[in-house]
Amino acid sequence: MKVPQIIPHKIYDPNSLQHQVRRWRFFGKTIAFTNGCFDILHAGHIASLSDAAREADYLVVGLNSDGSTCKLKGPGRPVNSQHDRATVLAALLMVDAVIFFDEDTPLELIKMVEPDVLVKGGDYTIDQIVGAKEVMAAGGRVVINPIVPGLSTTGLIEKITKL
Repeated sequence: MKVPQIIPHKIYDPNSLQHQVRRWRFFGKTIAFTNGCFDILHAGHIASLSDAAREADYLVVGLNSDGSTCKLKGPGRPVNSQHDRATVLAALLMVDAVIFFDEDTPLELIKMVEPDVLVKGGDYTIDQIVGAKEVMAAGGRVVINPIVPGLSTTGLIEKITKL
């Protein structure tokens, strides 16, 4: 189905996301949550988001704001603005909602969404994942998906700068 008009409607502010989450829950749907900077989208991101989407009926993506990304990744990042990154994520079929967060971690956003499944990609342990304790205390679960070796935004940037 090609409906590009819905892309901007998948980018939420906190109030509209809370309303949408209540709506999904009213219909008995489950919600997965993942987060990241998603600065230059690559196949590793697609694999991670696809895995996350398989965990529930709907996938909410917490997107680090420009300020949060710069603090996390350093000067010169993000390469793409938060608006552009959100638009690209919202265009993906497996993503149902995108919401920005400006804090260092998405903890407040996770508390607001109260996902059934918290999904993180990488080499983490559950005790290292922000929000894991809260999600499990509410009866949810935490899933750690493996990263795709050799694929990273930092690696892509390094490759591009060497050209």
